[in-house]
Amino acid sequence: MFNHNLETVPRLYKAARPGSDFEWSLDLLQKFKQMMPHIPTKSGLMLGLGETDEEVIEVMQRMREHDIDMLTLGQYLQPSRSHLPVQRFVHPDTFAWFAEEGTRMGFKNVASGPLVRSSYHADQQLHGGTDGFKP
Repeated sequence: MFNHNLETVPRLYKAARPGSDFEWSLDLLQKFKQMMPHIPTKSGLMLGLGETDEEVIEVMQRMREHDIDMLTLGQYLQPSRSHLPVQRFVHPDTFAWFAEEGTRMGFKNVASGPLVRSSYHADQQLHGGTDGFKP
């Protein structure tokens, strides 16, 4: 599996990922998939930085347009005072809804929940396990 996390929505990219470029990251994942179509691609978002649910859905759609196979969605937690503060705690029902939407969009696997991280059961995710909402 090839993983490269987008981390957040384009509107928040400069603040959350200084020096990184959202479009470059999407293109990297797509180019890898084109060169190695047999290797699954994966990306993830940390929610709670101020994004809207609509922005999350738009990014998920963009991920599918760029042939990303698997998705992780987790709650952002501020690691230190020097990092961006949490803007909202996403409700578990919202994580479950994102998982349903991701499956409907065609992701082969979606791990979505407050405690999910990018490496969340990566071995199981690779083999089709952990699909859907995870607390």
